[in-house]
Amino acid sequence: MNEIVPLKPRQRDQAAGVLAAAFADYGMWAALFPDTDERNRFLPSMWRGVVAYCQRYGTVETTRDVTGVAGWIKPGYANLTLWRHIRSEFLLPRAVMMLTAKARLRFLRVMSHTEKIHRRLMSEPHWYLWALGVDPIAQSTGIGANLLRSGISYAQLERAACYLETNTKKNVDFYCKRGFGVLFEDRPFPGDLRQWYLCRPADRALS
Repeated sequence: MNEIVPLKPRQRDQAAGVLAAAFADYGMWAALFPDTDERNRFLPSMWRGVVAYCQRYGTVETTRDVTGVAGWIKPGYANLTLWRHIRSEFLLPRAVMMLTAKARLRFLRVMSHTEKIHRRLMSEPHWYLWALGVDPIAQSTGIGANLLRSGISYAQLERAACYLETNTKKNVDFYCKRGFGVLFEDRPFPGDLRQWYLCRPADRALS
């Protein structure tokens, strides 16, 4: 059941649900959206938008039973322009508009900061891992590693680097074991939570 396959358009809602469950206890979301009801309303819609954008401008892969999801943006498309949002059904901006004014400001401020760091750190062509999550009931079974390995193979075909951000030391260790290195670290979130920015060089062999 761990075979990696492309996500079908009709599976988008299911994939968003998997990502929402995978990140339900992620500290950054609790910091950005302390109101539990607002957080639970927003995150599935946000992930739906992320999946739609990646399907349009990269690739989204899953398992046959949709227990894990990886969304990648191909080189040159990580800049989220208005036109690209429109071409990916405008789902992410719609989700953001659901938020209260204060929550929207917090979210947009952190996203803007993250995008600026991304542009500063990565001038070379790269695949951007925007989302990688596994349903809690299927974690620690190798699904995440298989999804990551599959995405890295696309970058290697193009001799491109891979890039991502994460917010837990456990995830940093997971990625570093698979060829990534930390480029930068800061604390852009309420509550002084850390964020790490990682890159896997284009010339790193696939293990």
